[in-house]
Amino acid sequence: MLGLGQPKAQRSEAMQTNMGLIDRVVRVGVAVVVAGLILSGVVSGVVAIILGVLATVFVLTSLISFCPLYLPFGLSTFGRHVRK
Repeated sequence: MLGLGQPKAQRSEAMQTNMGLIDRVVRVGVAVVVAGLILSGVVSGVVAIILGVLATVFVLTSLISFCPLYLPFGLSTFGRHVRK
């Protein structure tokens, strides 16, 4: 399993949160714009399918706050601020 049923503190290193709030909001915003373009007929055919799949991936990664493409590059937009 991917550790989805486990608390975030117990998830494996491969499934730790690596997306911050701004990153997630931008991804959902892009997905909404793409959906609008597809539904209004501005984009159609193969391009619509590709953009639709990409928008779906954006929404799913935003929901789980994890982007697997960030792992190989060691990227993270998730800021870990320590409160005192």
